[in-house]
Formats: sequence, structure tokens, C-alpha cells
Amino acid sequence: MKKKFFPYEYIIIVILCLLQLVPLYITLMVSLKPMTEMTSYWRPPVTPFFENYKVAWQAGNMAKAYLNTFIITICSTALVLLLAMMAAYPLARYPTRYNQAIRTFFLSIMMIPALSLLVPIYVLLLRLGWISQYHGIVPIHVAFRLPLAIFVFSKFIKTIPPELDEAALIDGCSVYSIFYRIIIPLLKPVIISVIILTAVPVWNDFQYSLYFLHRPNMRVITLAVGSFFHRSGSQPNVAAAAALIGVVPLVVMYLFLQKHFVKGMVDGAIK
Repeated sequence: MKKKFFPYEYIIIVILCLLQLVPLYITLMVSLKPMTEMTSYWRPPVTPFFENYKVAWQAGNMAKAYLNTFIITICSTALVLLLAMMAAYPLARYPTRYNQAIRTFFLSIMMIPALSLLVPIYVLLLRLGWISQYHGIVPIHVAFRLPLAIFVFSKFIKTIPPELDEAALIDGCSVYSIFYRIIIPLLKPVIISVIILTAVPVWNDFQYSLYFLHRPNMRVITLAVGSFFHRSGSQPNVAAAAALIGVVPLVVMYLFLQKHFVKGMVDGAIK
């Protein structure tokens, strides 16, 4: 039976969509105006000025920023997926007292403000010589994104009938074979959800990148956008163009994965 929508529900949906689109619209309008055009942010430009995108790409070294961001995001997301699935399976299948304590520990990490650990993390990376290194920033993202991924995977694995594991054991499968051949294929919708929930925050990260990526050749997209704001002057038009350039991969990823993302979130909630 289809749910009947009332007119006020459509009005609320339209208002929420407009509120989400307003910042994007203003950013687009600003990016298409030269610095000399002082008209309202709401008004379209008299003549579209695409030079801002060229300046943003060249002055912000966006090609290198794209490469750094892709490497950090892909490595962090892959490690989160692998470690979260491997940790969630025994936590969901063997609800012992120790596993319950471990799960509580992981959930408690989610309550810790990230910036409260900034100083000890910085000191640790400095002593290890990992400042401005991929292998310095990636473990930080993995550590802070792992608890949510474990929570999502373990909740979903609990809905998978344990009889599948028992039948596979009778057929001679090992625990590892059950995990890789049975459990992982069933996790496909949730994997897509975890990819988006992990990749988007890592891609958009500014706070840790600002403190731990000092070298210009390690600059990520958020730092490239921020480089157009400094004490001697700012270039908001160029920064807006750089921000739109940086958001393109996320929009494309979500457009291709949105069906699986919604399905994974709904399956996880219903089951």
C-alpha cells in the first residue's frame, strides 16, 4: 500500500531542497564573477567569467591536490572497509562478554571530540617523522572512521541467519571461507553505504590536513581552497571556483552510488 503524501509534506521537502541548494547557488554565482564586479551574490553575472577556474586550477595546484586527496581517500576507505568487516564479523557472531566490551569501547571512541586529541597525535607523528606523509594522515582517518563502520557492519551481520554459517561448516568451509564467500557478498549494500560515509568526510577533511600536511606538495583540495584566503588579501571568487572543482568527484560518486546507498541504509534500519 502506497503512502499518501499531503501537500504540506511536499512544501517541506521543497523548502529543505532549496535550503540545501542556496549555498551551492551562491558559490556558483561568485565563481562566475570577476573581483571587480561588486553586484549581489544572488544576481547572476553580467558576463560569465571562467578565468577564475583557470586561476584556481593553476595557482591552487589543483592537479596535485586532487592526486593527494584521491590517494588519502582511497587508502583510508579501503582500510576502513577491510578492518571494519573483519572486526564486525566476530563481534556480531560471538556476543561474548569480551566482545561486548570491545564493541562498547569502539562506540565510546565516537564520542571523543577529534580536536581534543590533536596535540598528542601531533607529538606522536612528529617523533615518528610522519608529518606531511601519506602514512601519517591515513591512519588518523582510519582510526576515527573505523568505529562507525564497525557499528554499521555488525548490526547488518546480526541480521544474516547463522544457519548459513553452520551449513557452510558442515560442507567443510573454514571460518575464513565463510567470511569471504558468504558474508562479504551479502554485505554489498552496506559496503556502498560505508564507502560514502567514510570517503566523504575524508575527502572534505580540513582540520587534520591543516596540522599534519605542511609541505606544499602534500596539499589536499581543502587546503588548496583555503590557500586563497590569507592575511595579505583574499580571493573569494577564485576560492569558490576551486571549491566547485573539488566537489565534482563527490557529486559524481553519489550520483552513481545513491541507489545502493539508500538501499543499504534502509536495509540496515529495517533488518
